[in-house]
This record gives sequence, structure tokens and C-alpha cells, in this order.
Amino acid sequence: MNISSIVVKTLPKHINEVVESLKNCDVCDYHMHDELGRIIITIEGRGVAEELKKLKVIEAIPHVMSADMQMAYSEDELNSHMEVLENADAVPKVLNDHTIDASNIVYNGDLRKKDLEGFAESFDKTGR
Repeated sequence: MNISSIVVKTLPKHINEVVESLKNCDVCDYHMHDELGRIIITIEGRGVAEELKKLKVIEAIPHVMSADMQMAYSEDELNSHMEVLENADAVPKVLNDHTIDASNIVYNGDLRKKDLEGFAESFDKTGR
């Protein structure tokens, strides 16, 4: 199970409306807000893909200016990924294979250029 905290931002004049929408949307748990329009919520999901779907629901609520994940925790995923890392070679085999053209190596480190839903689906399948 994944648990993530999200900071939702709205204009102060819409704070009550957005808080009520969040409380009634069934994809998150409301925790607190301030007079500046910042709202703290949490979401839960079986994996990153489910959490991203819930985040999209939150982003679509009227008057939500932004909704950004701040912290995420997944004990099951962390354990499975740590096991994969602990049993993996220090240097991936593809980097030592001189028969592979370097232009065919896919770099997965820049999330800004990534399809996050596709990344989440492949991430959820890693090590399982």
C-alpha cells in the first residue's frame, strides 16, 4: 500500500469550496488548511499508478491551482525494490556490453520528459 501527502493550492477566496470538494471526492483524506489557500491531504493506493489516477481527480476539482505530491511511502514497494537492488550487479550488464550501440540505451532518470502514467505502470511491476 502506498500513502502520499499532497499540498493543494487554491485562492483564499475559494478555500472553503475546495476543502468541501476534497472532503466529498472519495479519493483522499483531508487534514488541514490555512488562510493562504494551502490544503494538506493524503491519498492511498495499491501502487503509483493508482495514486496518479487519484491525483488527476484532485487536480480536476474546480479552483484547484495545483496539487503536488510532497512525500510518498510504500513499505511493500520499498522492500521489493531494495531486494532487487541488493541482488543486482553493481553496474548493469547493458553498460558493459560493447556490442550495444550507446544510442539504444534508454535513460530513465529525467521525470520531466517522461510519461508519468507509463513510468508508474512499469515502476509498479519492477521486482514483483
